[in-house]
Amino acid sequence: MTVVEPRLTLERRLLKQHPLVISCDEVGRGALAGPVAVGAAVIDAERSRKRIPVGLRDSKLVPELRRADVAARAAAWVSHCAVGWASSEEIDEVGIMRALGLAAVRALADLRAHGVDCESAIVILDGNYDYITPAGGEGLLVRPVIKADRDCASAAAASVIAKVARDALMTSLHDDAPAYHWARNKGYASPEHRHAISAHGLSAHHRQSWSIVDAPTLF
Repeated sequence: MTVVEPRLTLERRLLKQHPLVISCDEVGRGALAGPVAVGAAVIDAERSRKRIPVGLRDSKLVPELRRADVAARAAAWVSHCAVGWASSEEIDEVGIMRALGLAAVRALADLRAHGVDCESAIVILDGNYDYITPAGGEGLLVRPVIKADRDCASAAAASVIAKVARDALMTSLHDDAPAYHWARNKGYASPEHRHAISAHGLSAHHRQSWSIVDAPTLF
């Protein structure tokens, strides 16, 4: 399989019209347990002229043992980055798409707290649907881009930064409920996770509103 290396083609084009590009990507959407996380990475004209970190890819394409190193180099490469969260309880309460929007809005609020003028930026959002605006992102210019995490280096940075942060959180939750093996499956529907749910039921960290018994195995 040919691996597509992300580039800065779109970012450089957009930076001719906007002072900043903020790329957002989610992780944990398909998990059975734990929060969703949305990474946000900021690129300006100066950063867009710098070399893309070696090995930067959509987080799903970066080997697990290399992700932390790639994420650290990605965080140093972009001008700012943040991760926003929405809990499993919020997913149950408002649904997954609204929860993704809440997580993204929280990531953007973190950027603002560190001096980023989000309203002057254009936001690249991986996917085909703007879930940011309905969740409180009014006033932002959001551009959904299919496969942005594959093709756009800034979105790949957001993806791997968020992935490493969420994996670390799920690993930390393992000791709360070791039967579910979250240190290995990170809350996704691995066979061992599904078996543990059958044997022990759902934990407080599971998404209670989901049809977990019928969830497909993703690992």
